[in-house]
Amino acid sequence: MERGNQTGIPEFLLLGLSDWAEQRQLLFLLFLWMYLLGVLGSLLIVLAIGSDPHLHTPMYFFLTNLSLADVCLLSTTVPKMLVNIQTHSKSITYAGCLAQMYFFILFVSLDNFLLTGMAYDRYVAICHPLNYTTIMSPWLCVLMVAGSWSVSILLALIHTLLVVPLSFCADDEIHHFFCELNQVLKLSCTDTLINDTAVLILAVVLCVVPFAGLLFSYSRIVSTILRIPSARGRGKAFSTCGSHLSVVCLFYGTGFGVYFSPTSTHSSQKGSKASVMYTVVTPMLNPFLYSLRNKDMKWALKKVFSRKLLFT
Repeated sequence: MERGNQTGIPEFLLLGLSDWAEQRQLLFLLFLWMYLLGVLGSLLIVLAIGSDPHLHTPMYFFLTNLSLADVCLLSTTVPKMLVNIQTHSKSITYAGCLAQMYFFILFVSLDNFLLTGMAYDRYVAICHPLNYTTIMSPWLCVLMVAGSWSVSILLALIHTLLVVPLSFCADDEIHHFFCELNQVLKLSCTDTLINDTAVLILAVVLCVVPFAGLLFSYSRIVSTILRIPSARGRGKAFSTCGSHLSVVCLFYGTGFGVYFSPTSTHSSQKGSKASVMYTVVTPMLNPFLYSLRNKDMKWALKKVFSRKLLFT
């Protein structure tokens, strides 16, 4: 397949997760349920936070944006895979592949930065509680979220534009269920040195920098909690960041497991199956981790459902 000034087949083939026809219907039902659970759960989080004035705080402002980013991340990859399974097709257009690549990088980047912002919020709340309102001002929260969106959009745009000039060979098969950047670059006939350099920069920006921020925040949080004399006080302090820590471990644990594990081979179906964990399972579980381990969220969700029952 060729691009640029040359002509060729204007599509890629997404090989998906399985070549077995017997498994396709099972995969369709499984991913449909995961998609619906993830989207509905995240939207319920947004609705609960928006309807409860007590949750109009910096932490839940970040959580609202994280939930919306998770909805968009799920919608970037899963619907196309479901359509391909039902239509017994593996094709995705060149433009569709670029669009999917752009939005995937955008919302994964956004998740990274928002999780780091939430960790900083917890650090200020636990380590500097008396100055929390002053430090985490509405202006700073809006600035942090706007900065996360801006950097994520810029990174996604740069990587997508760097792919446009590439020419592609006759091999148009992507060993994945979506247009993952590394898989697309492997199909190129032209030199991808600039692209590979940009991927390394992306890894630093998305992994090293946010992860360092997370480690700093939680190292200070843990040291502060351990200095609290009473066990009850330590438990209460830890509960304020328990949900966020669970999401961070799930997100980074699955992401690092896919891209930094020596046994993960991105050219095989094993790599694509492993990537399901951070592209689909993690966004699906986020709303449940925040609602099941957070008393304020439980109370807000109960109020939402009770209002619905009153109007029915």
